[in-house]
Parts: sequence; C-alpha cells; structure tokens
Amino acid sequence: MSDPDYVSVTERQKETWATGDFNEIARQNVVMAEALCEAVDPHAGQRVLDVACGSGTAALVAERRYCEVTGLDYVPELIERAETRARANGQSIDFCVGDAQDMPFPDDSFDVILSVYGVQFAPDQARAARELIRVCKPGGTIGLAGPIPEGWSGDWFAAHARCVPPPPGVRSPLRWGTDEGLTELLGTGTRSMESERRTALQYYRSTAHAVDVFSTYFGPTVRALETIEPSDQENLLDDLEAVMRRYNRATDGTAIVENDYLQTIAIKA
Repeated sequence: MSDPDYVSVTERQKETWATGDFNEIARQNVVMAEALCEAVDPHAGQRVLDVACGSGTAALVAERRYCEVTGLDYVPELIERAETRARANGQSIDFCVGDAQDMPFPDDSFDVILSVYGVQFAPDQARAARELIRVCKPGGTIGLAGPIPEGWSGDWFAAHARCVPPPPGVRSPLRWGTDEGLTELLGTGTRSMESERRTALQYYRSTAHAVDVFSTYFGPTVRALETIEPSDQENLLDDLEAVMRRYNRATDGTAIVENDYLQTIAIKA
C-alpha cells in the first residue's frame, strides 16, 4: 500500500483551518498552554518554538517569561491573528508561516518546543515528529498537549468521522495521545518521555451554544457542514450536542465541558 499524498492532504487541511475563526476555539486552550508552560518551565532568554501555533496561545504564554519566542503555523490568516494578539499585548514574538512537517529552521535551534493541539494534526506524523526532534537542541525539551482517544476529544472526532471520513491512510491525531503512538513517533530521538492525563474545562452558555461556537468558528466542523447533505448536517449537529451533554459538568443550564487530554514532556537525546 502506497503512502497517502501528504502534499494534497496538507493543502486541504490549510483550507480547512483557514475556515471560520480558530481564535474563538483557542480561548479554551489557554488553560492547557498555561499548564504546559508551567510543566516545561522555560526560563527567560531561552529560545522557544510554538509549533502549529494557531493564533499564538502558547507562544504568548511563553513570552511572558521573557523567552525568545517563535510561532509557526501553515495558515497565514492564523499567523496574522497571532501577530495582532501579540501587538495588542505589547509582546515581541517572531511569528512566521511554515509547515510543521518541513520547518524553516536549522538543526538544534530551540531550547524548548511547545505544541498545544497543533502538531498532532499534521498528516505526515512521522515527518512532523522528526522535525520536532531535529530543531530541538540536544537536551532540550519538547512539550505537547493534545487529544486522547477516550473522552470528549475521541467522541468529538468520531462524530465528525462518521459524516466525513478522514483521508485514506492518514493516521488519526489521537495517535499522539497514546503511549504507544508517542513511543513510535518520538522514542528514538528522546532520552526520556513522561505523559500525564489532565483535564481542561471548556465554558459555554449552554451545550447548544457550545455546538454553535464550533459550527461557526471551528474549521473542520464548518467544512463538514458545508460538504454533507442537509439531513446529515442535522445528524452531525445532534451528535455534537450529545457529546457536549455527555461531558457537561454544569447543573445550572450552562455548559462546563470536561476535556481530558495528554500532556507530554520529552527530553531530546
């Protein structure tokens, strides 16, 4: 069986993530970026890279420690939003357009590499993992926060996959949320790797509001709704609200959605 056409898949992904406004989704990732930076503990002056940075959430957190921060994403619109956020905060961050599967940096460039629900979505996972290791300095730290097969993330992506199956041969981003997958991807280039399951809470006005946020701003949901039949659109929205209800902790009519994720800290060999 031949490898997928990763170039074509990547181009389609860029179009998908440029749809909607991911910054409205990324507000729920701030708590994960804060926790990841606390665990990795980058110090002032260290060179930090936020891979697949989206609108810059983890990069903004790291820069508050006076690190020398670079943010990379392959969607120009997201880089523009990240630059806007940094300017509004008076933060100096070098945001640039580039692909996690082929990063425009020399070997051993960064003391710390971060990615929050980012690099996990690169279609060529093995290549993206090699790039993480390549641009990290020996003894440097790679910190990841990403979805796991169980819980909210697994159910959320499964609901989408029932309506819009993933490209043939492309591995699920949930692979990064398993010990086996992480060992396959990063094991040969790292001397240690520790993972911890954590919980992030997502706050919405209601479960219906949560679905409305994703169907308006989250590129994969927006594109799925654009490509399927009206009857399937209703089924998808119903399935998504069922997922939100399943993991809702709130009892006052609002939504506090429990999202379990995996935080991984790896040290490059």
